[in-house]
Amino acid sequence: MKSWDVVIIGAGIIGLSLAIALRKQGLRILIVERGEPGREASSAAAGMLVASGTELPPALRSLAAESARMYPEFVHEIEDESGLKVDLREDGTILISKNDDFPAGAERLSTDKLRALEPDLGASPSSDSSLRGGRGRPPLHSQWEYQSAYLSERSVDPRALVAAGLRAARHRGVDISSGAEVRDLISSADRISGVHTDKTSYSAEIVVNCAGAWAGCIAAQKFPVRPIKGQMLAVVGGPSLQHVVRADEVYLVPRSDGRIVIGSTLEDVGYDKQTNVDTIQNLLHAARVVVPAVANARLHEDWAGLRPGTPDHLPLLGETSIRGYFIAAGHYRDGILLAPVTAQLMTESILGKPLSQDLSAFSPARFASMQNSEARMHK
Repeated sequence: MKSWDVVIIGAGIIGLSLAIALRKQGLRILIVERGEPGREASSAAAGMLVASGTELPPALRSLAAESARMYPEFVHEIEDESGLKVDLREDGTILISKNDDFPAGAERLSTDKLRALEPDLGASPSSDSSLRGGRGRPPLHSQWEYQSAYLSERSVDPRALVAAGLRAARHRGVDISSGAEVRDLISSADRISGVHTDKTSYSAEIVVNCAGAWAGCIAAQKFPVRPIKGQMLAVVGGPSLQHVVRADEVYLVPRSDGRIVIGSTLEDVGYDKQTNVDTIQNLLHAARVVVPAVANARLHEDWAGLRPGTPDHLPLLGETSIRGYFIAAGHYRDGILLAPVTAQLMTESILGKPLSQDLSAFSPARFASMQNSEARMHK
């Protein structure tokens, strides 16, 4: 009977990255995935690698900066081992805001500089009457009222990244069992010994919970991780954006194949991945306000993903109160960005090596009093 050193629960980008990192250390790895590998939050994300600014909690900024630094080599290795191209873009981000509130390090842009970088920006919005207001929508402005800045950030296509990561993991000899949901842990004398799925059981001396929005659903230890829904869409045939554009109410992320991803919402509605026509139209309208040429685009697809949120918006990283049972989940909106550093730090933790970053702020023990308490989880 085949055996493994580590069972990883979840085949999103966090689980895949960790599996590859542990295989490099010679460990035998099995990933157990409840659905189709990489098809949940990882493939639904926009892929903006935002490593600075007020969107990030202060405790997360050091990890985010280090992970952003690691990203080019991280992608290079995955591309090399998978033979697939990952769309890592280095063009940077244009920030658009009425509030003139930009992060440190952002370069302020004049209207002329903005137009030089992105001709479809910095001009008056379209006069097309079909864009003017509508139910629940603000009227478009007759002249440009926004301030702008440039920030040196990367973006990546999460779907391409996950596809390459999955192939790279298999190339490394990682075993993957899909369509099997982990229901419970196997433990003895406060020591992990494997997992029970809805179909079978797997034995291992180390188990890592990388189950994303489902990380809190596994019996034995209930962590306060809940799904935060994000609705998004993609258009084609509109503006030829080179940069990510982030505005107060919407963002636009160009892909090298011509798609532009537009998002996103934050909805605490449980495990609901249905899209809503009005919500998608409102996102499209907000994008047209900032980039009028979006009016010429056609809808390519829309979708919703479930981000794994925690009460303090920080991930859970480290060993739990059950020896050998680790968790790397709750990355909320930053799972794509934090994949490289999470894989490195969790590998160090699992192997008992000195940690290259302090993980105390992300210890699962901080929620010990909240485990098994659904009422407090949803406050």
